[in-house]
Amino acid sequence: MSRVTEVECFHLRFEYDMDRTFKTPAGPVHARFASFVRLRTDDGFEGIGSAYAHPGVVQASVDHLAPFVIGFDPLDSDRTHRRMHGIGRWFGRKGGTVAAISGIDTALWDLRGKIAGQPLWKLLGGASARAPAYASGNLYSSPEAVAEGAARAIARGFRRVKMRIGWNYDYDVAAMRAARAAIGPDNDLMIDGTQRFTLETAMETAPVLEEVRAFWFEEPFGPDDLDSFAALRKGLARHGVPLATGENEFGYHGFRELIRAGAVDIVQADASRAGGITEVMRIGALAADHGVRLAPHTWCDAVAVVANAHVVAASPNGITCEVDQTGNRFIEELIGPLPIRDGLIDLGDRPGLGITLNEDLIAELKIEDPYRLPDGNYCDVVFGRGQTRYIGDYVPRVAA
Repeated sequence: MSRVTEVECFHLRFEYDMDRTFKTPAGPVHARFASFVRLRTDDGFEGIGSAYAHPGVVQASVDHLAPFVIGFDPLDSDRTHRRMHGIGRWFGRKGGTVAAISGIDTALWDLRGKIAGQPLWKLLGGASARAPAYASGNLYSSPEAVAEGAARAIARGFRRVKMRIGWNYDYDVAAMRAARAAIGPDNDLMIDGTQRFTLETAMETAPVLEEVRAFWFEEPFGPDDLDSFAALRKGLARHGVPLATGENEFGYHGFRELIRAGAVDIVQADASRAGGITEVMRIGALAADHGVRLAPHTWCDAVAVVANAHVVAASPNGITCEVDQTGNRFIEELIGPLPIRDGLIDLGDRPGLGITLNEDLIAELKIEDPYRLPDGNYCDVVFGRGQTRYIGDYVPRVAA
């Protein structure tokens, strides 16, 4: 019987060329970070998982949870998952602690697949090694730049593209129309509201979402505004546009509340945030029971992309997974180019996640102290004051 003998947590960081970076509502993005958990067993197996949160919080949580993982059978990952949630409950039901559990849980699943000699999509009950994937990027710039980015994604083999809106009505309409024209009528266009809407402005946008045949409208409100999500869902239904959310939700219980409130058509649970592969499979099954589809969020790194793609491939209601196209080195270099063709990512038949990490990149980008990162806009996380805007200061888009 295998036993876990080592739990390693490490963190990476790279800086963008500021002449080529992109912008979020918080301003230009300076750098990106990523956190990972690597497990080793006494019989020579190694598993990897991704944890997407503040590196210092992830490190502290992994340090606390590691004694409750070491010495246990990696094949009993369900029991370990329950144990970690029980141990971690008092210091984190959401955020960095659940992200740390996510990394450990995914690494345990990687081990399970390697020990069984099976790829995870098959071990999880899937029938195909291919999962639909979409290109994610096209943040605020100009309608022309959004169109160019969308067209590049199609040229790279994607058949679905996501863009962001929420700047002002005229920009949003022009950018959506430009993106639709650029990708043509036979490809799908997702629209992300990036929490920049009120119920009034979201409903004002609905006719244009219908016009451009939006595959979904994503996260127009903050993650806790269930009443607005539920009201908007009813309004969007009249326009034939599904409502998606969940990238900022954590765990089965959080998604259960979304579904109970009638607030969502598509849940976006992320294996690097929401509790790992175990939890996202549970969330996906819950969603299926209520006629809700699953499309995992992924933004940080290729380990998370692949983990979420295995879940999509194994889930009857799994429809697609996200692939960051913002020049992210953790996507493009960490495991080599992702094999995407005709809108599908090929997971192959190698055991576990089926990936090999680029150790040279890890050595180059490794962070010495996860508790002290340089100030800047890291896309989802802002370190230090002096940025143009902070998440809590976002101003919703005003009506036209």
